[in-house]
Formats: sequence, C-alpha cells, structure tokens
Amino acid sequence: MNKYATIKETAERWGLSTRRVQKMCSDGVIQGAMKFGREWAIPRDAEKPADGRVTTGKYVNWRKRTEDDDSK
Repeated sequence: MNKYATIKETAERWGLSTRRVQKMCSDGVIQGAMKFGREWAIPRDAEKPADGRVTTGKYVNWRKRTEDDDSK
C-alpha cells in the first residue's frame, strides 16, 4: 500500500480540501483512484487534475438578469 495515499495526504499535497478531493474521486477525475469500502486510495504519482469549476463570475446572480442584460 506504499504506492497509494489517503484523501487527507493528497489534499495536503495538492492544497485542496479533503471534501474537494473526495468529490474528484467520486466523479472519476483522478486517474487510478480506487475505493476500498468507505476509503479512497489515490496513487502517489497521480497528477492534480485541472479545476473545471467556473470562476469567472458568469453565473453570479443569473436569476436576477433580464434578457436585456444578456445582450451586452
């Protein structure tokens, strides 16, 4: 098991929260991650995947926008 790391170890190494790494594992974003019971095992040599979340602010207050705002 020396070739695998826990969620906590991986989160500290990548500078992410443990919940974010858990979500990435369950979404299948981390290559080679395997689930053993309730725990995830992540290969130590796994690369940090690109963050696919939108950070531009494009969807901030999207419910309050009108059709006139969208044309700008």
